[in-house]
Amino acid sequence: MDIKNRPLDPRYYQIAVLSSLVAFGVVALDFGILWQNVLAIVATALAVQLAGTKLAGLPRFDPLSAVITSLSLTLLLRTDVVGVAAAAAAVAIGSKFLVRVRCKHGVNPANIALVSMMMLTERAWVSTGQWGSTALSALALACLGFVVLTRARRAETTFGFLAAYAAILLGRAWWLGDPLAIPLHQLQNGTLMVFAFFMISDPKTTPNTPLGRYLFAALVAVLAYVIQFVLYEPNGPILALVMIAPLTPLIDAVLGGSRYHWRPAAQPNPTVKGVYQ
Repeated sequence: MDIKNRPLDPRYYQIAVLSSLVAFGVVALDFGILWQNVLAIVATALAVQLAGTKLAGLPRFDPLSAVITSLSLTLLLRTDVVGVAAAAAAVAIGSKFLVRVRCKHGVNPANIALVSMMMLTERAWVSTGQWGSTALSALALACLGFVVLTRARRAETTFGFLAAYAAILLGRAWWLGDPLAIPLHQLQNGTLMVFAFFMISDPKTTPNTPLGRYLFAALVAVLAYVIQFVLYEPNGPILALVMIAPLTPLIDAVLGGSRYHWRPAAQPNPTVKGVYQ
C-alpha cells in the first residue's frame, strides 16, 4: 500500500482522546492529579519502552503505546507517592516485554500495573467517583471511546462487556425487586466507561476473533459482577480483567484468527517488527 494512502495509525486517535479526557478531568472535574506523578509515569514508561526496545533488538523505538499506557494510568491511578506512580509505569511497560504468550501481550499493561500497585501498597487506589455518575459524563466518554474503537476495529470487546454487564445488573435488580434507577445509576459511571472503552478493548491483549472477543468480554463481565456484588470488593471489572486475561491464548487456540497489528500495511514481517507495541 502506498504510504500516502495508508490509514493513520489508530493510536494517534487514542492518544488525542485520552489527552482530552485528562485535560477535561483536571480543568472541569478537578481531578487530584499531581503533576509530579504525571511526569514520573510518562518518563518511566518511555524509558522502559526504550530499554525494552534495545534489549529485544527491535529495529526502532515506538513511543505510541507507551504514551497510551501512561495516559490510562494518569486517568485511573491515584497515589500520593511519586515512586508508586513510576513503579506502575515500569510494571505496565515491562509486562509488554516480559509477559508474552504466542507473540502477544500476556496481560493488559495498564491493568496489571493498577492491580499490582493496589496489591503491593496501600498508597495506590482507583478513584471510582472522580468522573461522577451522571448520564452526561458517561455518554461523553462513550462517544469519545467509540471514535477510538472504530479506528482500531475492536468494538466487540467493549460492547460485549457492556451488554453482558448491563444484562446482569438489570437481572439482579429484577430479581431483588429494585427500581430500574439503581442498575442505571450503576452503569452511569465514568470509570466504568474508561475501563470499557480504553482498557478491556486493547486489541493486543484480547482474542483474535470476534466470537472470541465476545466470549472474553462476557467472562470478564460475569467475574466482575461476582467480585463487586457477591464478594463485595471494589474495582470488580479491573480485577476481573487481570484474572481472565490468561484465558486469551486458550480462546485463540480454539477459535484461531490472526494477531492484530496497528499498522498492517507497514508490517510485512510481524514476528520481528512491532510485536512489543
